[in-house]
Amino acid sequence: MSKRAPLTDADGEVRELAAEDLAGFRPAQEVLPPALQATLGVRRRGPQKTPTKVVTTIRIDPDILEALKATGPGWQTRVNDALRADIRAGRIKTA
Repeated sequence: MSKRAPLTDADGEVRELAAEDLAGFRPAQEVLPPALQATLGVRRRGPQKTPTKVVTTIRIDPDILEALKATGPGWQTRVNDALRADIRAGRIKTA
């Protein structure tokens, strides 16, 4: 018998989920039958054909990072584009 609390109460209302609850969840691809996945339009993403970006770590002052993130989604792409423009314009020297 499970020691976990049920996800719903006597009225059928879902209780607030805890981290332990979320840790036990599995992806739909693992639990749904293939026929139902097809009906729902669940698709698996294949491996990236050619990686277009390199994962790296860079140290940036907190105020700079905050300002970049404040520009909204896509801020990393805009930083990448600005650096590329600076390289092409000769403002950043390459080896």
